Amino acid sequence: MSKGKLVVVGGDAAGMSAASKVRREQPDREIVVFERGNHTSYAACGMPYFIAGQVSDSDQLIARKPAVFREKQNIDVRTRHEVINIDVDSKKVEVRNIKEDSTFWESYDELLIATGASPIRPDFEGIDSDGIFGLSTLQTGIDVFKYIEKHSPKKAVIVGGGYIGIEMAEALLDLDMEVTLFDMAPQVMTTMDKDMADLIAEYMRESGVNLFLNEKLDSFEAKNGTVTSVLTDQREVEAELVILGMGVKPNAALTDGTPIETGVKGAIKVDKKLQTSVPGIWAAGDCAESYHLIKKEKTWIALGTVANKHGLVAGINLSGGDLEFPGVCGTAITKFKDLEISRTGLSEKELEESGIKYKTAMIESRTRSGYYPGSDKINVKLIAEENNGKILGGQIVGFAGSAKRIDTIVTAITAGMTAQNIVDLDLSYAPPFSPVWDPVQTAARRLV
Repeated sequence: MSKGKLVVVGGDAAGMSAASKVRREQPDREIVVFERGNHTSYAACGMPYFIAGQVSDSDQLIARKPAVFREKQNIDVRTRHEVINIDVDSKKVEVRNIKEDSTFWESYDELLIATGASPIRPDFEGIDSDGIFGLSTLQTGIDVFKYIEKHSPKKAVIVGGGYIGIEMAEALLDLDMEVTLFDMAPQVMTTMDKDMADLIAEYMRESGVNLFLNEKLDSFEAKNGTVTSVLTDQREVEAELVILGMGVKPNAALTDGTPIETGVKGAIKVDKKLQTSVPGIWAAGDCAESYHLIKKEKTWIALGTVANKHGLVAGINLSGGDLEFPGVCGTAITKFKDLEISRTGLSEKELEESGIKYKTAMIESRTRSGYYPGSDKINVKLIAEENNGKILGGQIVGFAGSAKRIDTIVTAITAGMTAQNIVDLDLSYAPPFSPVWDPVQTAARRLV
């Protein structure tokens, strides 16, 4: 049964997944979506590949445009409209029409906050200079593409060695730029253990990236308002283009001054049904908390997979269903050129912080039978609980055919399997796909 008018704040993965599910279940319900940007339902993860020219048109990254939602699904999507205030007592949101620079109040019966996350952009000197970009929305990706097209930069600096930093390093190398990457941490990919991250760093340097770790960003220098160099605590590097990949933070400022509670890392606090602390108000996607399946506690993980699943669960519950979001393991995958990278579960650092005793195994194997053409290296690290052998985490770094094996590991974690259970799995085998002992099973054998 419909609970009246639904207002959704945010028109990307979580917001539109929820709105679409509600529409399928409740064809006559009034649904209004406010999106402060120009686009809805886009693949932000595809931006580095669009910038590199591997995706020929930004429209290819859009799953469904606002007009389609309006005309085919009768969802009132209003782009360039930013919700700036929530009055929970009167059940209204204050909306700014960005194009007209005017504001108005919109009523709701139920409200879903799906405002996503934003790049961390510290207040360094010169950070607002032209040529410095953070990637979050599709529009920011388009802005980078147009800037490169117009200015043809030859020297690029990336600040941060996480997913965005690594993917953009590949993209800018493909565009024949000299690429320098800084990170204040002693390794790239801090969600992984250093022994695995070092394999990535070595390959990046071999591929031509000037990689500097353990260096803190100090400031940016500019001439006539355009960036010219990046300064760290150890050096100065020329820059005609700068990409900030320093992480993201949840867009939860909309809850300020309301009874809506925030939790881990400032994300909006939700229960497993994605309800906030205020009845009738829900939150989903990168702005909201999740539940960690291994730690058994609230966490915050900004990933497109999580956002889409959040949206589906919220949509089911908003349309009268009763479903809980089961939780996350932090599974993620990326690549740098030919090197595939993936991880799931907890790292050694996280386990030490959690006080869980563990054991590890790290092996080097082959992606296919060694004699088969195209066989290449794969490194697998498995982490298991010390006492019972239950799998707690896994990391993979290797070449073609490596990274998606992480799905076997996260399935094992979700099912509560042990290293022996993985060894016993009846996995498929043929020389073009795997050695007779799959590398994941080879790692598991070291733990039993």
